[in-house]
Amino acid sequence: MTALTRLTLTDFRNYASLALPLDGRHVCLYGANGAGKTNLLEAISQLGPGRGLRSATLQEMTRKDAPGGWAVSATLLSEQKIGVGLDSGPSAKRNVRIDGAPATASDLAELIRIVWLTPSMDGVFRGSASDRRRFFDRQVMSHMPTHGTAASRYEKAMRERNALLERGHVDPAWADAIEARMAEAGAEMAINRAYVLEALQAAIETRPEGHFPKADLSLEGKAEIAALRGDDFKSIFESLAETFRTTRRRDIAAGRTIDGPHRTDLDVIHRPTGAPAKDASTGQQKALLIGLILASASALRAGGEGPSPLLLLDEAAAHLDANRRAALFDELTALGGQAWLTGTESFLFEAFGDRAQRVRVEDGKAVAED
Repeated sequence: MTALTRLTLTDFRNYASLALPLDGRHVCLYGANGAGKTNLLEAISQLGPGRGLRSATLQEMTRKDAPGGWAVSATLLSEQKIGVGLDSGPSAKRNVRIDGAPATASDLAELIRIVWLTPSMDGVFRGSASDRRRFFDRQVMSHMPTHGTAASRYEKAMRERNALLERGHVDPAWADAIEARMAEAGAEMAINRAYVLEALQAAIETRPEGHFPKADLSLEGKAEIAALRGDDFKSIFESLAETFRTTRRRDIAAGRTIDGPHRTDLDVIHRPTGAPAKDASTGQQKALLIGLILASASALRAGGEGPSPLLLLDEAAAHLDANRRAALFDELTALGGQAWLTGTESFLFEAFGDRAQRVRVEDGKAVAED
């Protein structure tokens, strides 16, 4: 089981200093809006790969008027100590430590996996393809932390290709080299996405029927469809490279790369009605989204490719009725990891009983209750 038994912050957002002891149970943060509940979740999200649940830059998370950078550290139930922070020096880079020794994000991913749900995700089904792609890639990164590195390589190579396209004339040898890097990273991304999609769908099938409806998932992208079909890396790589080569003239006219894994979309069907998730009611979409996050956490646990996940659920309970809140808490308990939830009032978490620890948050301070 993955759980935090202590969380320490220095100059992070509205926290000048915080040392929060915990007992390993689920954690329910309650307090007024603006008190710093979401900031605590964001701090924990920095312990995973990527930029965290707000996608903020390192500098944006530094407390206003702080003299230097910031630091977040935690003690795990296993008694290992992990930490991340912004170097206060001129390099302004992210530092990672495990038991006091320098480490990498990959080392950290071997110890902790994080899945989160925030209010900003509520419109993902009605949003753009890029919104759904970012949401899904976040789930992929939770399962396969190296996915973020592959995506970064792809984006970097695509920027180089787009710069060539904007000139109106492309040197074939130069373009071939750039497109080979795009195809290599793109094939890796497609295979990662296909793997996690299948894992998510399998986890959805094992979830209980009821308050959080099941979904049918698919990916709209040629490379991902090929990966789901069982094509190997070489075949997907060659297909992508050929696509990039044969669409240069069209892409020159457009001034950008039109086809590729950067255009993939996640298609979600609300199974009880058979309708696309974008056409579901707001309440149905919220329940469906919670179900997907629970399935993602369940898939992590079932896959055995890493530790059980930490779940960060920001304001998830506030918009649920009492029965759905109770059902959510039961599922979180069954998952076996530690969940962190936020809400404005303590009563929202009554159905948890003694399975969770309450923490009162007020003006950048947090006090754990017995």
